[in-house]
Order: sequence, then C-alpha cells, then structure tokens
Amino acid sequence: MTGEHVLPGLLSCRNNKTKAGRDRHQVKGNHVSEHVIREESVRVPLIYDPRVRSIFFQLLLVALLALGIWWIVDNTIENLRRSNISTGFAFLRGRAGFDISDRLIDYTSDSSYGRALLVGIANTLAVAAAGIVTATILGFLVGIGRLSQNWLIRKLAMIYVEVFRNIPPLLVILFWYQGVLAVLPNVRDSLSLPLGSYLNNRGFYFPKLVWEPGSGLILAGFVAAVILSWYVARRARARQMATGERFPVFLTSAGLIIGLPLLAYLVSGMPVSVDYPQKGTFNLTGGTNIKPEFLSLYLALSFYTASFIAEIVRAGIMGVPKGQTEAYSALGMSSNDGLRLVVIPQAMRIIIPPLTSQYLNLTKNSSLAVAIGYPDLYAIGGTILNQTGQAIEVVVIFMTVYLSISILTSLFMNWFNTKMALKER
Repeated sequence: MTGEHVLPGLLSCRNNKTKAGRDRHQVKGNHVSEHVIREESVRVPLIYDPRVRSIFFQLLLVALLALGIWWIVDNTIENLRRSNISTGFAFLRGRAGFDISDRLIDYTSDSSYGRALLVGIANTLAVAAAGIVTATILGFLVGIGRLSQNWLIRKLAMIYVEVFRNIPPLLVILFWYQGVLAVLPNVRDSLSLPLGSYLNNRGFYFPKLVWEPGSGLILAGFVAAVILSWYVARRARARQMATGERFPVFLTSAGLIIGLPLLAYLVSGMPVSVDYPQKGTFNLTGGTNIKPEFLSLYLALSFYTASFIAEIVRAGIMGVPKGQTEAYSALGMSSNDGLRLVVIPQAMRIIIPPLTSQYLNLTKNSSLAVAIGYPDLYAIGGTILNQTGQAIEVVVIFMTVYLSISILTSLFMNWFNTKMALKER
C-alpha cells in the first residue's frame, strides 16, 4: 500500500475516534443532567429541615408554657373560690389597724394597708441607700488596704474580708443586734457623744433641725450649690483634657456646698433652730432617734457587703497593667496621686459591672430585717398577709417592688459604667 492511501486512512480513523469520544461525553453529560434533575425533583421531608424543626419545637415550648400557666391560674382561682377568698387589690383601701414604730412618712393605725406598704417601701429604700453608700466607701478602703505595703494594714484587711465574707448575712445582723447594740447601757447610763448626742440600748439620739418659715431659701441655696459644683467639675475636666492643667474641684465644691446655704441662712434671718436631746431618768426627750433595729440592719448589710466590694476593688486594681504604675512613678508622682489619678480611673471599668450585683444583693438582703423586727417592705407585707389572707396579691407586690428597684439600679449603674468607660481621643 502506497503512502498516498495510508495517510487518508489514518486521518479518517482519527476523526472517527474523536467523534466517538465526543458522543461518549455528550451521553455522560446527559446522564448527569438527568440525575441532577431527579435529585431536585425529590423533596426533603419537613421533619428533616432544620429550620422547620427549630420553629416547631419553639412553638411547642411556648404552647407547653402557656398550658402550664393556664393550669396554675385555673387551679389557683378554683382553690380561692372554694375557700371563699376574694381576689383583687381592693383590700389596700382597708384600715390597717396596727402601728409601725419606725417610719419616714406619716402613718397611724387608722391608715390604709396601701399606706402601710408605702412605709415599708420607704424603710427598705432608706436602709438600702444608706448601706450602699457605707459599703462602697468601706469596701474601697479595705480593698486598697489589701494591696498596702504595710504588713499590718494588709493582714487586718485580709482578716476582715475572710471573716465577714464567710458568715451568712443573717448571723451578721443578729451579731450587731444581740451582741453589740443590745448590750449597750440603758437610758440612765447613756454614752455621751459629741454635738449633744447619746447612744444607748434604745438607739442613737442626736440633735434635730427645726425648720421655721423662711428656711426655703436655705434649700434653694443648697440646690444652687450642687448645680454650680457640677458645672465647675465639668468645666475643670474639659480644661484638664485640653491643657493638662488641674483645678481644685473638691475644695471649690466644698466651699460652694457649705458657703451658699450658710449665706442663705444668714440672709434669711437664721430661720433654723436646733432641738437637742435631753437625758431624763427613764427616757430621752427631744432631738431625733435612730432605733437599734435600723442600726443593726444598716451596719450588718454595710459590713457584709463591703467584704465583697473589697475583693472587687482589689481585683480591679490588680487588673490595671503594671506599666501604668511604672509610668506615674517615672513622672515623679507620689503613690497616693498615682493611685487616685491613674490607677483607680482605669480600674473602674473592671470594678463597676460586678459592683452592680453587690448593690442588688444588698437591697434584696434587706428583707432579712424581719428577723429583728425592722418594719421593711417584707415585714409589713407579711403582717398584711396574715390579717387579710391576700397571699397572692401581697407576693405580687413584693415581686413588683423588688424587681423595679433592681431594674432601676441596673439602669443607673449601666449609665454610670458608660460614663466611666475609657474613650480614645
């Protein structure tokens, strides 16, 4: 066979192979397409769809919760009907018929149950506010003392924290009530304190200011002093951020807060007198009195909560990088100035969030006042519950009041935390 006949044969064979390969790829592609179409045509059951399953179980949970709540409410209403107990808050308008020894607002036994609950709420807020202020100051001092270079101060602070932090708050309250205040001298042997004050087993007696007509100018002067102090502090901070120069804010604010009311007192003709307590044979007359129930509860909650705040402060200070201490030392600042101006401001962003929890715990622990007879919200509410039998309504009031106090405290502390957060220039 000649070369002319071989070459066309080879080309023809190669063309046939290429065409056969193209046909095979086309057939394979058709099979793949048909397989994909068949897979797409098969729908996945809804039970295997994660989205559908998630929605289904959430709806099921909501339905079960609603069913449980309905069962509880229906069962409660049926039991109340069988016991012939009326529901609602109309009982709050009824006459209370009992006295409250320690109160901040006017109240008599002829007042309503609603008025009695207001007395309890006011007493709870008073002891909580006083305890929060004292616990914060004491906790900061003890927390800083835990990091002191002085061995004795450091060990005393450690002992304080370990003792009070590991004792139940109820025992601390009973310690102050039975172990400290109850063993004080009686009225005849009252301990004399400065400014005409006395301390005995009936409480703490101190002078009372008697406001006469025209004394409103003093209050106006005090409010003006507070506003001016806030303005001075704001301007001083802006000036320091801009120029680095410091302004004596504390001394200026103290001068305004003391000076303006004093000036208003003199201008208005001194319309305020002082009623001093007078010691008699069997009792003290005049002045005002803080009863031992309030004192023991206030001191117990303050000292107990301060032990936790001390550890929060210590952790916050230790959370500040050590380089900050070296930096203010290199600038020639004293330890006190460096702690106050450099370390504490940076530690506050660590301290404030857990500090909120301690404030809430102190407020809720005030309900232990019933153990020593202090008329807080829980104690007065318990008396009302026993007299009226309105258990559900009284418990709802308890929950609402404590929840409202907790939410307001959290909102304020979150705002304060935002204001204290470090901001980049």
